[in-house]
Amino acid sequence: MSSDNMPELTPEQLAAIEREYDPEMAFRQTGKGLAMFITTALVAMSIYHFYAAGFGLVRELLHRGIHLSFVLGLVFLLFSWRKAGANKLAAPAWYRVGGVSLLDILLSVLAVGASLYLPLLPPEVVAERVGNPSQGDIFMGTALLVLVLEAARRSIGPTLPIIALIFIAFAVFGPYAPGALKHGGTSWLGLINHLYMTNQGIYGVAIGVMAQYVFLFILFGVLATRIGLGQLFIDIAMVIAGRYSGGPAKVAIFSSAFMGTISGSSIANTVTTGALTIPAMKKVGYPAHFAGAVEATSSTGGQITPPILGAAAFIMVEYLEIPLRDVLAAALFPAMLHYFGIFTMVHLEAKKLGLRGLKAEELPKLGIVLKQHWLSIIPLGILVYLIMSGRTPDFAAVYGIIACVVVGFLNPVNRLSIADLWDSLAAGAKNTLAVGAAAACVGIIVGVVTLTGVGFRLGYVVVQTATDIGQTISTIFPLSYFAVGQWALFVSLVLIAFSCIIMGAGIPTTATYIILVAVAAPALAVLQVQPLVSHFFVFYYGVLADITPPVALAAYAAAGIAGSNPFKTGNTAFRLGIAKALVPFVFVYSPSLLLVADGFTWQAFFVTLIGAILGIGSMGTAFAGYFIAPLTKLERWWIAITSFLFIAPGLTTMGVGLVLLIPVILLQIKRRTALAAA
Repeated sequence: MSSDNMPELTPEQLAAIEREYDPEMAFRQTGKGLAMFITTALVAMSIYHFYAAGFGLVRELLHRGIHLSFVLGLVFLLFSWRKAGANKLAAPAWYRVGGVSLLDILLSVLAVGASLYLPLLPPEVVAERVGNPSQGDIFMGTALLVLVLEAARRSIGPTLPIIALIFIAFAVFGPYAPGALKHGGTSWLGLINHLYMTNQGIYGVAIGVMAQYVFLFILFGVLATRIGLGQLFIDIAMVIAGRYSGGPAKVAIFSSAFMGTISGSSIANTVTTGALTIPAMKKVGYPAHFAGAVEATSSTGGQITPPILGAAAFIMVEYLEIPLRDVLAAALFPAMLHYFGIFTMVHLEAKKLGLRGLKAEELPKLGIVLKQHWLSIIPLGILVYLIMSGRTPDFAAVYGIIACVVVGFLNPVNRLSIADLWDSLAAGAKNTLAVGAAAACVGIIVGVVTLTGVGFRLGYVVVQTATDIGQTISTIFPLSYFAVGQWALFVSLVLIAFSCIIMGAGIPTTATYIILVAVAAPALAVLQVQPLVSHFFVFYYGVLADITPPVALAAYAAAGIAGSNPFKTGNTAFRLGIAKALVPFVFVYSPSLLLVADGFTWQAFFVTLIGAILGIGSMGTAFAGYFIAPLTKLERWWIAITSFLFIAPGLTTMGVGLVLLIPVILLQIKRRTALAAA
């Protein structure tokens, strides 16, 4: 079927694609009665978190326990033991209620009980038992440990629970670990005491951030989309970029960037905006795999686009003890460079293929768009204003949610009914279940790290390995510019980057970030890299996994819409996202790009920014194979190698890079003139 008469996908088909490629959305079908109970529980979960953040005063452990009880209890009801057949209602049987087995219902009840057992005890009793847990504590802690592992397996897949089991084994069998990883080990009682009885494990920072911040921001994103903000973003992107060469691909970039301000999910962003942009790209002549790749790469940028950034941003706030506005400021220009890199390659691809933009009749009218949807921008404006004025993230989110509801009730175009509000509250809570289970599972891993000190041990191994490699390389290149310490830093960054990509292939971005920053932060601190820079480096490479084969989930979701080969789409998406792979190295070597890093100066910032723009533009040109005329293979390699001179911060290297590009530019002008005369 040609792309010109390709039918639009229905909302049901888009939802099916999201379920297929996003394990966090693979909810099972249940009977009417049980579905009503689950929906009520989800709404109650949203109302509780809104109340606790805005008006209640719930002590920390109890708040985390209530959040965890909702998450685990609902995961066992909404995620089946096996993914196969989850989209169909299970056949009636004596051991099922509403399509859910009695065993899953029992596990749900046990999960609620185990989650609340400790938090409901008086604080003084809990304090007395830390270090000397009772038999009941050991039983409940063991039960919760097992249930968290199973809930994570059901909702996000087996990779993260397997990693957690390896860490548990490492904690218990420490005396048998090799080399620098060897430690004294711990008993099962000591392990449960640390993971269950303290705030260093399951009830630690990860689940605390989910309960206090992330839940509210996900709910805000759902409500903002429901009142028309998502449609406003897509329409404005069409107005800005649709008319130009290859317009639909540029619309995909702008709309995904705008959607990234309210959604931290790569796959949800891909499906939401891709439903419009991918068919439009195919219609003007982009190959199907390229259309899917543009949308997937643009959508992964949503996780690094302020002000949402995904859950990792709030974890960063807790770890680094800095305001959220500083994290958002640091993320701003790296995110812009990511989109600039995609835009460069999309534009050059359109010029190379001679693609048209959208016709005037295919574009929305700006006046009509603003008239219909201008009210929907108010909640986002309130949210950003409160964050930048220094308010806490949960305070900003609460008032952003209130603004969404008020605007929704007042807006005549996308009016929010009580039924819509009910559904949005349920959908918001539903979208937090998988990430909540992952956070609890990550708490196990972080608990083992703090119990055994393995983070510093692994960091030592990374630095030592990088130093050894650096010594070898500096022997081959005995130049002062290639000193051992500089090679050690570069090799450490490469090792950490590959670890992030490999880990991110099987587990969510936030989990990847939390696990690997425990290793990366100590390692890079030895090499005198600032903590903020270390955290951002790991975060960015964790996000890159969504478009890195062989498990590029965002690219595979886009391929489902485009009808293209998933692996080919993933490879193309990675090529388009090469800027995201380069930007972290830029801000490690020149932290001024992050705006709030120590030692910031405007001179260093502008030198770094200009160099990054030239370097990313050059790299994009090399990958596109086109500048103002087709490039030869030698010219592409020459430009690609030269691009690294721009990315290495400094006026000298930038000047050398510009000089080296002059011959290619002259050849391009000559070739362009010859083609025009032919």
